[in-house]
Amino acid sequence: MTESPSKNKIAADAEVKEDKGLRHDSVGILGSVVLGVSCVAPAYALTATLGPTVGEVGLQMPAIFLAGFIPMLLVAYAYRELNNVAPDCGTSFTWTVKAFGPHIGWMCGWGLVLATVIVLSNLVGVAVTFFYLMLGNIFGSQSIGALGDNSLVNVLTTLVFVAAATAISYRGMTATKELQYVLVGLQVVVLALFVTMAFAGGIGGGSSLAIGFSWSWLNPFAIQSFTAFMAGLSLSIFIFWGWDTTLTVNEETTASDKTPGRAALLTILTILGIYMLVAISAQMFAGIGTEGAGLGNPATEDNVFAALSGPVMGGLGIALFLAVMASAASSLQTTFLPAARTMLAMSYYKAAPEHFSRVHPRFQSPSFATMFSGVATAIFYTLMMFISENVLVDTIYSLGLMIAFYYSLTAFSCVWYFRGELLASLKNFLFKGLFPGLGGIMLAILFVKTAIDTWDPAYGTGGTIFGIGNVFVLGVGLLLLGIVLMFAWRLRAPAFFRGETLTRDTASLVTEEELVGESEEDR
Repeated sequence: MTESPSKNKIAADAEVKEDKGLRHDSVGILGSVVLGVSCVAPAYALTATLGPTVGEVGLQMPAIFLAGFIPMLLVAYAYRELNNVAPDCGTSFTWTVKAFGPHIGWMCGWGLVLATVIVLSNLVGVAVTFFYLMLGNIFGSQSIGALGDNSLVNVLTTLVFVAAATAISYRGMTATKELQYVLVGLQVVVLALFVTMAFAGGIGGGSSLAIGFSWSWLNPFAIQSFTAFMAGLSLSIFIFWGWDTTLTVNEETTASDKTPGRAALLTILTILGIYMLVAISAQMFAGIGTEGAGLGNPATEDNVFAALSGPVMGGLGIALFLAVMASAASSLQTTFLPAARTMLAMSYYKAAPEHFSRVHPRFQSPSFATMFSGVATAIFYTLMMFISENVLVDTIYSLGLMIAFYYSLTAFSCVWYFRGELLASLKNFLFKGLFPGLGGIMLAILFVKTAIDTWDPAYGTGGTIFGIGNVFVLGVGLLLLGIVLMFAWRLRAPAFFRGETLTRDTASLVTEEELVGESEEDR
């Protein structure tokens, strides 16, 4: 039967609406990798997690980094395959809706946005701390260096940093990309210098804490317990997180169906190389002792590079402060990208308020979603800072839960979406089925095991809320809040949840009015 003119109009209108207004072809393969590395923020991630990871797994820190790399690599194949057929800036949200329906998809999008806002809070906290440490070194003043510990000064400076990062992200992908080349290049060069000097100090006797390298450090089976392994793995997952930014900007990337997936794999491999070199060199130089610059010192676990900068790099230690600040600042800016674009996609498909789909006509960026991310980050950080600084440390542990949640859902959505093609070829079976499935299973196990463990108040910093561990409340509790918000939005705008705006075969948005018109014509 020939399609009617009105149906052809619906298809034509839908095709026009498919363009969300973002700037096309503004990022190539190198730019995508730089954005991915920036969002991962290796210098920031390492200074925040080297200490806690050693506290959980001891000398097996390099092994747990390798263990965290495996599910990330496997899940990256899921992202690549899904992006090949549906390059959409909503990524995990869009693809999970297509595979499992609106409710699971909405929760997947919520998990991504929530994790992003929380990590932005950590990023800005680290950036502010190292900003004052750097100034203290420049002016030779301990009082200036300690300003980051003053809650009022910290929060006020944080608001300035968040406002600046929001403004840059608001101006679109071009401004974002150009700044990242400088900031990412700086931190990679300084980390390479740190690795070289740490190896030299560890091997040449320049450190009284130095220990010799052992291949056993790469053996994850030497970790003392499964609980310690899972806690370490949760931290490892956190420090790899962010590579999927390369997919989030797919609608703004050249060859949007191919380039983002390749960039994601290159980003993960690059980050693995950086982490292994830093972990091994730092461990050889400082050991895992609980005194002084030892990596197991609980007094320095939330800021290891601050303790290692002088002993490893001497007068050049200020460069490490600058690198960590640049890392946190650059990631603070690029981490706005996945949150804003996910909210843009959710709004575009009627899963969130219409305001979030606003795109700036000049900068071609999701203007309202970017501003909302900045405001939400500032509010969350301020509240957490005045409640307890320990809560901010616990957010790092809780992020592993959120990341495992939405990454595993995305991996499973790949297997389910392509279920009819898995046996067509060995390539399909491996890259669309086996690899994503294994990655999803690993992360699902991590999520369940960590959720059980974090109920214990002793997990993380030992803080409690109503007798329940802070990490559980921050991780699982905030995810459950999403269920409440989801059903509240369903009452207000049910079209998305009825499957009228986004389905497996939907390539673009068709409005409710057009759907009603098509239905009436069929009758």
